[in-house]
Amino acid sequence: MLGLKLPTDPRWVNIVEKNIEDILTDHAYCEQKAASTAISLIVGFPEYTELVQEMIALVKEEISHFKMVHDRILDHGWTLGRDRKDEYVLKLITFFPKGGSRTTQLVHRLLYAALIEARSCERFRLLSEELEDKELAEFYRKLMVSEANHYTMFLGFARQYGDRKEVDKKWNDLLDFEAEIMKDLSNSETIHG
Repeated sequence: MLGLKLPTDPRWVNIVEKNIEDILTDHAYCEQKAASTAISLIVGFPEYTELVQEMIALVKEEISHFKMVHDRILDHGWTLGRDRKDEYVLKLITFFPKGGSRTTQLVHRLLYAALIEARSCERFRLLSEELEDKELAEFYRKLMVSEANHYTMFLGFARQYGDRKEVDKKWNDLLDFEAEIMKDLSNSETIHG
């Protein structure tokens, strides 16, 4: 369903289980960045009314997810750690050339967002199925459903605002590129790394 070309190595869950505090901190920042992305799409493309409406709802949802993850951190007696660079995203966003028309820029941003959400969904599914902590596994199962909805929403907007055939080609090329990135990842206690 997600179209990802390279699944996450299941051994990544073993790294997560040994570093729950780190993964929760990284996850909290992922949710905050997702809210920020939605806000930046509103600011950058205000003339796309349907997109703006959906991004308003997404900001609310993502910030509520941030609170849910932050509450889990506090429940363990921890505090939110510092944000770290997301190597996955930094590599991913080098794929499309900078510039182009506003529509092209929008389509590229939507495709990046769709893929980040798809990978998050895939990772959350893995955590929901493999974590020994069943309460945390259930937490990730619920979030997995949201991420799948976000992935399809972003991809749908890219197809709506761009030429469908061209967008689908870009999407497939981006999926291939992401698979290459993933060959060097799945070895750290981060949501995408």
